[in-house]
Amino acid sequence: MLPPKALLDALGTHASRLFNGDAPLPRQEFETQFKALLQSAFSKLDLVSREEFDSQMAVLARTRSRLETLEAKVAELEVRLTQETTPPTE
Repeated sequence: MLPPKALLDALGTHASRLFNGDAPLPRQEFETQFKALLQSAFSKLDLVSREEFDSQMAVLARTRSRLETLEAKVAELEVRLTQETTPPTE
């Protein structure tokens, strides 16, 4: 994986070649080359797909929900335990 500065420098170098070529590229050719440039840059990063991100977010949401439920049950049990172990005051 490239450090961010090196990646941006490489992107800038390649993009300037596209923009400053001897002959201007037709729009379609420019778009094709620019997309290839970006795909190459992204492949060097440690990225996850949108599907994987959404899947992990769903797992995290379920885990948080279960954790909140467990925390509420523990709090309830702690109150009950305190009530059962505390002698009544007269």
